[in-house]
This record gives sequence, structure tokens and C-alpha cells, in this order.
Amino acid sequence: METSESAKSGRLKSINIDGTKYKTHYTTKFSQRTKWEKPDVKKVFSFIPGTIIKVKISAGKKVKNGQLALIFEAMKMRNRVYVPKAGIVKKVNVKEGELVPKGKLIFEME
Repeated sequence: METSESAKSGRLKSINIDGTKYKTHYTTKFSQRTKWEKPDVKKVFSFIPGTIIKVKISAGKKVKNGQLALIFEAMKMRNRVYVPKAGIVKKVNVKEGELVPKGKLIFEME
């Protein structure tokens, strides 16, 4: 049971998990965290920093699910990036030889 002092200070917050309400303490770090967002399957981001070796797709081209989109080198390993769903490539934001940081938008699908 919480003391009335902590309840009065506003440190207790209510959360709802599967229809059940709970009262809990939130830390400042938790309340300022980056909120989770559902990934957009139409956008592909780099998952680690690296150098683009070969781009196999181009804007306006029709691609199949699982088709090889590009190859990039990171930590002396060549990584393959595949198309997540069938469709048309809207835009390719990288070119061969380019250094990409983690989280950069590599290409978009329509």
C-alpha cells in the first residue's frame, strides 16, 4: 500500500494492460523514452552502419517479395537487403559507394 504522500505528489501513474488498470511509479527516464511505433513495411532503413556495395533496384521498377535489393558492407562482412513485400519501388535514397549510418532510409515502396 502506498503512502498518501507519494500519491499526493503525483508520482503514481495509472496504466491499462489488457483491460486491467494498475498504479505504478514512473521514472523520469521512462517518461522521456522514445515511444515505440509500428514499423512501416513500405520503408526500409539500414540496420547497421556500412558502405553500399551494389544497388540492384531502381525507382519505378516492379519488384517481388524477397528479391535482392542491395548489398552493403559492414564490419568486413557483406550484408544482403531484400525487398520486404511485392510492389513498385518509389524511391532509392542511396547509391553505390555511399557510407550510410544506422537508421538511414534506404528505399521506399509504393
